Amino acid sequence: MERLSAEALALLGTGAQIPPFSERYAGFGLAEAYDVVERVRERRRTRGEVPVGRKIGFTNRSVWGGYGISGPIWNYVFDRTVHDASSGTSACTLDGFPEPRIEPELVLHLATAPSAGMDEAELISCIDWVAPGFEIVHSIFPGWRFSAADAAAAFGVHAALFAGERRDVTADRTQWARALSQCEVEMSNDRGRSRHGCGENVLGGPLQALRFLVDEIARYPACEPLRAGELVTTGTLTEAMPAVAGETWTSRFTGIDLPPLSLSLR
Repeated sequence: MERLSAEALALLGTGAQIPPFSERYAGFGLAEAYDVVERVRERRRTRGEVPVGRKIGFTNRSVWGGYGISGPIWNYVFDRTVHDASSGTSACTLDGFPEPRIEPELVLHLATAPSAGMDEAELISCIDWVAPGFEIVHSIFPGWRFSAADAAAAFGVHAALFAGERRDVTADRTQWARALSQCEVEMSNDRGRSRHGCGENVLGGPLQALRFLVDEIARYPACEPLRAGELVTTGTLTEAMPAVAGETWTSRFTGIDLPPLSLSLR
């Protein structure tokens, strides 16, 4: 696994691609993938990157068939990959991201650390703010063809996360819990393309996605548990769209008190 972690990290930012690990190593599954995840995290820490949260991938069941995936995965996000877009607009340079795509997401901030087995009421009590987000994802494997284990090991396909203006949820967590699952979103660009989605698309709602994450981490003792202060981005609410330089994408939510967010691609 040490060799695989070095191989994966060497590709980061180069735009290069390789055959999936699962095609080259018999028995490469999620246990092996999360071993690679932790080794890559340590290597990134050694070179000065700070883990600031987690991303959950493939929480939208409607896209599983297109990727050949049968369930969600997770990985870390870092101070160098998470960007403040609280002004409502930001920009992303796509250089070095192979086959990039853009996804509208909901970003949760943990005021306290959740524990395995928590229900939704307990999980929302751990959250102090929510923000709209855009995640740029990429694939170090050609054609976006891989197993769930490959995706987990390959940075969770995470390239960059842009977190928009925050909304405090502490005054009425019950209402926010409801809004997170019932909200809808339209993601559109300045070329006339659009996609629609909703909170329920991510495993039934962002809190259910968070519950998956907490319980999944607990299954692998070598993985670091979630801590207070971490961000969790809960997965794409719509079909991911190709990220093309020169386009600007905007997400607009209804059914939840979140402002629009625009991201220009370069």
